[in-house]
Amino acid sequence: MAPVEEERPRALLAGASRRWVRLLPWGVAFVLCVALLPTTIVVLTADYGLNGSVASALAVAQAAPLLLAVVRPLRAWCVVLAADVSGALALLTVDFEERLLWPFPPMQIVGYIGLCLALGLRERRRTLVLVWLTTAAANIGLGFVAPHGTSARNLLLTILGGVALLLAAALRERYEVQRRLAEQETISEAERERRTLLEERARIARELHDVVAHHMSVITVQADTASYRLDGLPPDVREEFTSIAATARESLGEMRRLLGVLRNEETHGELVPQPGLTRIGQLVEATARAGTPVEFTPCDTDVPETVGLSAYRIVQEALANVVRHAPGAPTRVSVSETGARITVLVVNGPPPRPPAAPLETGGTGHGLVGMRERVRLVGGTLDTGPLPDGGFRVAAQLPLTEKDLT
Repeated sequence: MAPVEEERPRALLAGASRRWVRLLPWGVAFVLCVALLPTTIVVLTADYGLNGSVASALAVAQAAPLLLAVVRPLRAWCVVLAADVSGALALLTVDFEERLLWPFPPMQIVGYIGLCLALGLRERRRTLVLVWLTTAAANIGLGFVAPHGTSARNLLLTILGGVALLLAAALRERYEVQRRLAEQETISEAERERRTLLEERARIARELHDVVAHHMSVITVQADTASYRLDGLPPDVREEFTSIAATARESLGEMRRLLGVLRNEETHGELVPQPGLTRIGQLVEATARAGTPVEFTPCDTDVPETVGLSAYRIVQEALANVVRHAPGAPTRVSVSETGARITVLVVNGPPPRPPAAPLETGGTGHGLVGMRERVRLVGGTLDTGPLPDGGFRVAAQLPLTEKDLT
C-alpha cells in the first residue's frame, strides 16, 4: 500500500479574501524575527552578562521559529518554550541585577505573545488549554530556583500568554461563526431558489393538467354521443367511436393519477378552461382601476391554449410587479403577431413618486422564475431588465403554431 502523504499545512489567514490579510502573518513574523534576534543577543550579553555565543544560540532558537509559526504554530511553540526555559536556566549561571526580569526577559515575552496569537488562530480549545497549563507549570517550576526570590512580575509570561491565547481564540471562533452563517445563508438561498422553481413548475403542471383535461373531456363526450348525433353510422364506425371514448377516459384517468400529487387541498378549479389572450384585457382594466395608467394593444390571433395561457400569466405577473414596485407608473402592454411568433411586451416607466413603503416586505421570487419557466415550456424567449429612465421592460416571444412547439 502506498504511503499516505501528509496534508500540506496552510498558512494562517490563508483563506482570507484580501491579499494583504493573507500576507499579514508573514509580515508580522518577519518583523518580530528581525527585531528580536539582535535585540536578544545585545540584552543577554550587555545587561545580563551572558556569554556571547550562548546568547546568540538562544536568540536564534527563540526568534527563528516565529517564521515557522505561520504554518505550524504548535511545533514552533515547542521549540520556543524549550529555548525560553533553557535561557532561564542559562541565566542562573551569571550574576545579573535584581531589577532585570527573570526567568523570561522582555524580548522572550514579546516573541511568546506573538506565538500565542498564532496558536489561538489555529489550534482547538483543548490544545490551547494544554499550552497555557504547560507554560504556567514551567513558569512556576522555575520560580523555585529564582535567584532573587519570586514576585508577580515573574509570572508575566503566563499571564500575557493566556490573554493572547484567549483573544486569538475568540477572534478565530467569531470568524468561524460568521463563515458558517455565510455558508448557511448561501445554502438557504440556493434551496429557496430551488423550491421556488419547483413550486412554479408544479403550478404550471397543474394548469396544463386543467387545459388537457378539459379537451380530453370534450373528446370523450363527442365520441360517446356520436352514435346519437349522427344517423346511419356503420357498426364498425360506432365501435371506433366507442374505442376513442374509452381510450380518452383511460388517458384522462392516468393523467389525473399521475398529476394528482401536484394538487393540494387549497387548489380548486379542476377541468376549468384556463385564461388566454382574450382575458388579458381584463387584467389591464383591473390594473387601471388600481390606479396605474395602462395603455393596451390587443391581438386577436388564434394561438394554442398553452401559448395563450403563458402570455396571460406573463402579463399578469408583469403588471403585478408594476403595482408592487412602481405604483402609478405609466405602463404599456402590447400583444402582437410577428411572423410565426407573438410578442408580449410590458413596459413601465418610473413611478411618479417613490413609494412611501413597499407594498410587500419580502418577495417570493416566483415572478421572473415563473416567466422563464413558462417561456421555456413553449419554446419561446424572454428578455427582462431595467430601463435607463428607471422603468422596467418585459418582452417575451412565443411560438404561434403547434408546429413550433414540437
